[in-house]
Amino acid sequence: MSTTNELKNRIEGIGDIRKITKAMYLIASRKLSKAKADMDRTRPYYEALKNEIHRIFRVDAMIESPYFYPPGSAGVLHGPCGFLVITADKGLSGAYNQNVIKETLRVMEEHSGDEHRLFVVGEYGRRYFSLHGYEIEKSFLYTAQNPTMDRAREIASTLLNQYDEGKIVRLYVIYTDMTGPVEEQTRCQRLMPFHRADFGAVEGEREVKEPFEFIPSLGDVLHSIIPSYLAGFIYSALTDSFCSEQNARMLAMDSASSNADDLISRLTVEYNHERQGTITRQITEMSSGVRAIRRKKEE
Repeated sequence: MSTTNELKNRIEGIGDIRKITKAMYLIASRKLSKAKADMDRTRPYYEALKNEIHRIFRVDAMIESPYFYPPGSAGVLHGPCGFLVITADKGLSGAYNQNVIKETLRVMEEHSGDEHRLFVVGEYGRRYFSLHGYEIEKSFLYTAQNPTMDRAREIASTLLNQYDEGKIVRLYVIYTDMTGPVEEQTRCQRLMPFHRADFGAVEGEREVKEPFEFIPSLGDVLHSIIPSYLAGFIYSALTDSFCSEQNARMLAMDSASSNADDLISRLTVEYNHERQGTITRQITEMSSGVRAIRRKKEE
C-alpha cells in the first residue's frame, strides 16, 4: 500500500499535469476561433473563382484545357501521382494525424502501379513517412501552423510546375475537413486534372442572359484562373486541417483533464483513508501505551 507521502506527491504531480492540459485546451480554443474567422473571410473569394470557372464552361462547354479532362471524358490516367498530405507539426491531438496517414496509405495503395510523389505539410507527417522509407520532396518543407494565403500560393505554384513539366499527371490532396462545430472528417480530394462536373451551377447564382466578353480569349482567362483557384482550394484545405487539429487537441486535452480530475478524486479518497488509518494506528498505540503504564503502576 502507498504511504501518505507517496499519495500526496502523486496527487500534486497529476494536478500539475492538469494545469498543463487546461492551458493547452485554452490555447487550442483561441487558435481555432482565429482560424475559423480567417477561413470565413477568404471562403467567398474561393467560391467566386469557382463560379467564374462555371461561367466559362457555360459559355463554351467544349473548351479545352490541360488542367481538365476532355469534354465528356473522365478516363483513367496512368503516370506519376502527386499527393499533398496535410498533417500537424506535433501530436497531442487524438487520432488526427493517424487518420490522415491511414487515408494517405489507402489512396497510395489504390495507385500502387504508379509512381508516387509525396508533398507533406506538417512535421509529424514528414517524420512518419521518412521513418517508414517513403521519399518526400525535400524542397517542400512547410509548417502546418497558422496557414496563410501566401503559403498556399507557394504550394500551388510548386504543384503546378510539377504538373506542367509532366512530373505528376494527377494530384490528390489528403486533409481533414471541419464538417460541423465539433466534427471532422479525413478527405481525399482529387484536383488536377479537374472534372468539368466539379464546376456545376452555384446555389444562388443569378441568371445572366447577355453574353460575356472574355479578353484576350476564353482559354487564356480559364488558364489564368486555375492557379488562383488551386491556391484557394489549398488554403481552404490548410485552414480546415488547422481548425480540425485544434478541435482534436481541445477534445484530447479536455478528456485528459477529466481523467486527471477522476484520478485525483480516487487518489484523494485513498489518501484520506490511508491518513485516517495512520491516525487510528497512532491513537491505538498511544492508548495501548497508557493502559500498559496504568497496569504497571497498579501492580
